[in-house]
Amino acid sequence: MTFDPNASLPQEEVTEHVDSVIEENDVVLFMKGTPVMPQCGYSDRALQYIGQYREDFATVDVLESLDEYRTALEAHSGWETIPQTFVDGEFVGGSDILVELEERGELEETLQA
Repeated sequence: MTFDPNASLPQEEVTEHVDSVIEENDVVLFMKGTPVMPQCGYSDRALQYIGQYREDFATVDVLESLDEYRTALEAHSGWETIPQTFVDGEFVGGSDILVELEERGELEETLQA
């Protein structure tokens, strides 16, 4: 199996997927890679912080269609950076925000959907 960095999904399909995943899950992390194999340090850090307080949360690997996921996520959050965490349909932030919430002692409560 080879990876084609120019392959992507149709924007409409990605947008619908993002909308439904955010709506259907209490906590969702849009990340580069998978929980078993994160593909960037920021995604790995976000995964670890969420995993401290939640066993059950959704993840979406954005790498199969990165530009389209950035566009779809920006419509929800105003940001195109990855990773992005949503709780109860609301944008929380990326790994830097999760770190700040943890340092203030607010991350556990934030993740309790």
